[in-house]
Amino acid sequence: MAETDVLLVGAGPVGSVAAIELVRRGVRCRLVDALPEPPRYAKAVGIQPRTLEVFESMGLLREFLDASVQLRGQLTYVNGAPAGRLELALPPEVPFGFVGLPQYETERILAERLAAMATRVERGTTLVGFTQDQDGVDAVLRGPGGEQAVRARYLVGCDGAHSTVRKTLGLTFEGAAFTEQYMLGDVELDWSQPPGYGVRATHQTDGVTDDGLVCIPLPGHHRYRVSMQVPPELAVAAGPDGIEHGFRSGPGPDLADIQAVLDRLSPEPVTASRLRWSSAFRISHRIVDSYSRGRVFVAGDAAHIHPPTGAQGMNTGIQDAHNLAWKLALAVAGEGSADLLASYDAERRPVGEEVVGRTVRHAKDGFGNDDADPERFLLREAQLLIDYRDSPVVTASPSGTRMPPAGTRAPDARGLTRAAVAFPFRLFTLFTGTGHTALVYLDSTAEIADLERTLERLRTEAGGHLDSYLIVAPDTEPVPTVPPLVCDRDGDFAHRYRPEPGTLFLVRPDGYLGYVGSPTDPALARHLTATFATARTTG
Repeated sequence: MAETDVLLVGAGPVGSVAAIELVRRGVRCRLVDALPEPPRYAKAVGIQPRTLEVFESMGLLREFLDASVQLRGQLTYVNGAPAGRLELALPPEVPFGFVGLPQYETERILAERLAAMATRVERGTTLVGFTQDQDGVDAVLRGPGGEQAVRARYLVGCDGAHSTVRKTLGLTFEGAAFTEQYMLGDVELDWSQPPGYGVRATHQTDGVTDDGLVCIPLPGHHRYRVSMQVPPELAVAAGPDGIEHGFRSGPGPDLADIQAVLDRLSPEPVTASRLRWSSAFRISHRIVDSYSRGRVFVAGDAAHIHPPTGAQGMNTGIQDAHNLAWKLALAVAGEGSADLLASYDAERRPVGEEVVGRTVRHAKDGFGNDDADPERFLLREAQLLIDYRDSPVVTASPSGTRMPPAGTRAPDARGLTRAAVAFPFRLFTLFTGTGHTALVYLDSTAEIADLERTLERLRTEAGGHLDSYLIVAPDTEPVPTVPPLVCDRDGDFAHRYRPEPGTLFLVRPDGYLGYVGSPTDPALARHLTATFATARTTG
């Protein structure tokens, strides 16, 4: 029987991100996928700013920015007349914008990184079934060479809406299907719409929408992913498990089908050409009752499915994987607390529930109609407002503080400097390691010796999975220190974090604040104990 630390089922973006994050932390993984070849259709095309932050922390930002196109906004037309313009303009402190990239390109970039890490996707390999005990999971795989038994310490199902892992676990998947069916195509459109803007064109009768067209920019010359209602002859049957979600097998719509909809709904005369792929699909909205049982977890579409409005699905799944992987790595090493893995469900299932509910509302009532604050709306769609303050592994911040609360995304900051670096840099560039990061703000260097001893003790309690930096005010005299000294040259860190002198900001590997407060507060010891098994033996 082959053995591995983590068996990952499904090599789409979710499973691939989980594999990269585990392997870069030294975890042995097997990544299997039922498809003999990667799919060539673009199930997802939007990458959110928060996901670009994740890719930056993984060392993949350049590859994704090189391959993608900036999404600048959306133009809305009703019955051929302009009806609105949405600008995807985020506050200046957010480092990245929205980009468009076909899902198969996302998968290509992730697969290339896995190959560089000597990890391959075992294609044409399905999960037949599994059982688990208190020490691990026994799975049976069926691949090109026949059936094989695998013993893994943990199993993660990233195997989509029709997940074998979810069904074998006996998780419920409550929800319903939309009656409308849709078709997609990847085409070039010879119109005069501004580059980088999506187009949403609908037809209404007596104020009720009865026909629609959505065009999302893709990399390339006048290239778009178009979505529209499907004609009856291309209707999609429900899946074999009764879950009406996913793409149709067999031929998709042709250029004539797409052109007919463009002729009805386009805001200007346009011709579609160079059809790269097409398909018809159905949409459901469902979510599991739990993201884990025992040593088995589900992520991405295996845990939540919903309408594609706002490009939330793939991004939510990637962040499921990013949240789970660092916790699994600590568990595999025997360095995570007994309750750490349970925090995956506690943190991510509320996010999934919110995304499912929001995308269903948007599909029925219109994109963004439920939020009167344009900036908050965009930050939410960018997945920058996710909040883990109720998590069992987040320690509540002191009351009355103006600092970012524990459980929220750690803000970026610009204009930082350090010894031997000739240019200012961003705070997020310090977060590319695999462990936690401790930031302590000082307005003088008087207490550095005591802080050095405190931070070294914290590193020991975190099992070595901790990097530390002292952030000092611009007028502080630089001195050699361990941990490194970083100068807040432009005061942007002080502006974003509003720190009190001596405050410790403990940033988790997924970029969220786990603790905010004094490094000598007993609450910090409790926080470390909730996260690291090593804190119990050294604290």
